[in-house]
Amino acid sequence: MIDNPRSPRVRAAAKLAKKNQRAETGLFLVEGPQAVAEALRHCPDRVVEVFCTRAALERHPSLPRDAESAGVRVELVTDAVLEVIADTVTPQGVVAVCRQRTVGLDDLLAARPRLVAVLEEVRDPGNAGTIIRVADAAGADAVILTGTSVDVFNPKAVRATTGSLFHLPVVTGVGLEPTLRSLRAAGLRVLAADISGDDLLAVRSEGLLDGPTAWLFGNEARGLEPEQLALADRAVIVPIYGAAESLNLATAAAVCLYESAFALRASGAAAPH
Repeated sequence: MIDNPRSPRVRAAAKLAKKNQRAETGLFLVEGPQAVAEALRHCPDRVVEVFCTRAALERHPSLPRDAESAGVRVELVTDAVLEVIADTVTPQGVVAVCRQRTVGLDDLLAARPRLVAVLEEVRDPGNAGTIIRVADAAGADAVILTGTSVDVFNPKAVRATTGSLFHLPVVTGVGLEPTLRSLRAAGLRVLAADISGDDLLAVRSEGLLDGPTAWLFGNEARGLEPEQLALADRAVIVPIYGAAESLNLATAAAVCLYESAFALRASGAAAPH
């Protein structure tokens, strides 16, 4: 058992909460039993090591079996050590160090995607991670984060994905204009979620959600700039029927992605997952 919070391995893992350390090492932290289990089951080659308290191991007996199947050792640590590594105030007793992995835009397009989420200048890690989780749940083929968006391997973003980061391809560091141009060339219609757009119900009624679609989501505070909106085929607003002032970005993204998922399945255009 590791009981020294200042041991080199513990300190190296704790440093991954910082972006420069993630960039330098190509590693990141995955916190919580569910997310770690998803990493072990779906991407075992990406898991470098797992730190776990004895109490957490007793609560999650499947964890050591998953780790053994993945060829990864579970390192027992004290609560004090786990608190040093974890990014949360109240850790759940399990943290893994994993290798970063993204895919290139060309590789994504070669797989003929039918539903994609594009995040432009999305800065809140919780929003970015939740949209990845929603995209996964809606059966989307990928999430693309432009170079101005938050680091997808930020600990808060990773936690918000609840393991979905290991389920679908993520593209990062690309420019918005060439990305949308490539998506359109690959046969996807680009729809921008924006308050200036047409009602989502009207767009659905026109049949514009029935084919391959890339949804573009902008910055939480400013939305999309006019020049960014001009890159889309259509701007679409999620209508508010009650008294709420607005919708959270991730909530609006969930509505848009699920509307597309429903339409694609109804039309038979959705690729099987």
